[in-house]
Amino acid sequence: MKAWIFLVLGVLLVLMGALWTLQGLGVVGGSVMSGVTLWAIIGPIVGAVVAFLGIRGLRQPRG
Repeated sequence: MKAWIFLVLGVLLVLMGALWTLQGLGVVGGSVMSGVTLWAIIGPIVGAVVAFLGIRGLRQPRG
């Protein structure tokens, strides 16, 4: 039952990382984060960490 909560949370975090990346690259404007290189670095890091944790979670044996 808790698996869907983690799935939704993971998808939201991946989308947030993608948004941060696009804002950091200046593709998405209208924010304080737009055009700031730091967010272009943080976004993919968040996405990679979430993907790693998701894959690791899927590989865990279910009991």
